[in-house]
Amino acid sequence: MNKSFLSMMPKTGLAGLKENWLSDLTSGFLVFLIALPLCLGIAVASGFPPSAGIITAIIGGVLVSRISGSFLTINGPAAGLIVVLLAAVQALGEGDALAGYRYTLAAIVVASVVQILMGRFKLGQLSSFFPASVIHGMLAAIGIIIIATQTHVMLGVTPEPGSLFSIIAQIPHSLSVMNLDCVLISFLGLLILIIWPLSGSKIPAPVIVILMGIVFAWHFGFQEAATSGSHYLVTIPDNFMAGFYFPDFSKITTMAFWEAVLSISLVGSLESLLSATAVDKLDPYKRTSDLDRDLTAIGIGNLVAGMIGGLPMIAEIVRSSANINNGAKTAWANFFHGLILLLFVVFFTGFIQRIPLAALAALLVYTGYRLASPKTFTQALDVGKEQLLLFVVTLIGILATDLLLGVILGIVVKLAITLARGVWLGNLFKIHFTIQQPDNNTRVIKLLGSALFSNILPLKQTLAGLEQGKTLIFDFSDGYLIDHTVMTFIHDFQQNYEAQGGHCRQVGSALETFSDHALAARLMTADDRVEVQGES
Repeated sequence: MNKSFLSMMPKTGLAGLKENWLSDLTSGFLVFLIALPLCLGIAVASGFPPSAGIITAIIGGVLVSRISGSFLTINGPAAGLIVVLLAAVQALGEGDALAGYRYTLAAIVVASVVQILMGRFKLGQLSSFFPASVIHGMLAAIGIIIIATQTHVMLGVTPEPGSLFSIIAQIPHSLSVMNLDCVLISFLGLLILIIWPLSGSKIPAPVIVILMGIVFAWHFGFQEAATSGSHYLVTIPDNFMAGFYFPDFSKITTMAFWEAVLSISLVGSLESLLSATAVDKLDPYKRTSDLDRDLTAIGIGNLVAGMIGGLPMIAEIVRSSANINNGAKTAWANFFHGLILLLFVVFFTGFIQRIPLAALAALLVYTGYRLASPKTFTQALDVGKEQLLLFVVTLIGILATDLLLGVILGIVVKLAITLARGVWLGNLFKIHFTIQQPDNNTRVIKLLGSALFSNILPLKQTLAGLEQGKTLIFDFSDGYLIDHTVMTFIHDFQQNYEAQGGHCRQVGSALETFSDHALAARLMTADDRVEVQGES
């Protein structure tokens, strides 16, 4: 990295606050405008009280921003965890929503300890073990589930509890008894979310959706309806601290409890690590997050949140992207976003109590569509037919069973495809490569045999330790199968390495690629079934 670029790098800590407080405060305020409605909507959709989402965002900003290993990520509740949390509340509560909520808080506390241990034992890189298409299939399934459940809220109807397919099957009935006032608010909200960004306004679209919803809810008399038992508005206590709830550990010996713990820790950690990595790519200063420290910090934040009634948090990509686009320089922007949320919920509780649930449902359905749009299917197909297969298998597996089993099914299918393509069993979880130094300025990374999602971790760790500013040559000529996940990692690594002053190139012509996509899986040589000898 050249000296002029280093001189432009924002300072950290109190020096960074003094240097960049204005830009970070401005960005933190704009992110707060986006975060407020999303936190409320995600909490309600998860079966939690609305205040739970705000509790989490405040902790993620005020506490986690001070101890995390990232620079520009915004920590808070995320749509990707709705499915896991709602399932936990329903399974543990067995019809009692409040009891299920408190049991789930206990599961969050235990899951947070798992996350802290993962960070302390430097297991942040284990996210590499999940194939890219399986992750995308998981996110698409989450999007479909969000759309299915929140459609009823958009229609102003509460469905009967049941499985996902039962919830979907009830949509025609909800259409027949829908509340037209709620429908107007929710569909106007969707229209605003689609059209408003085209205006180029600095005001976030979710803010306009919420303001529109409040005006129409007032016009339709939702406040009066609430007094007669019809709940179409957000319900939070006048005193914010009265919204604190404490976990109930009495179901810690049950299988359902530990399934919730595993789901929360796995999905939350995976989403957070992937989001933090994605945010690093957007950072104009090309800083790299310490993923293990970040995971530890998020675990600590989740521990605090779970103890007082909050949702689990992740490094959230949408709010983080907005943070960068609004000119944030340091993690103080995350701190300011949490602090402003705290002040707002203390002094303007009445405003939050006037927000209609239909407007929040519109935000979530829009988010769900972005996760599961037809574009996600075509993107998987562009990379290769086998990637689309993995995507669809994972998606259907999650919809038909649950999130954990669906992801496991996707991984098993991926391993079966890999073996069918001629990868020997000993190479499935063990990578072979050498690093040569023909001169002081050049490093040759030579892959031998197959490089796969299931064995990539040692390569990632070795490359992370290479000196900056050198010329790196990735030599695939003695490789066999290089899969899409590895190609994507190498591409991202090259971009980051070159942004910091280095140079990278690849050598070795593929015998066969599985699509025209630049990062498609490829066969480099004919399968001679000879075990490779070279190894890092």
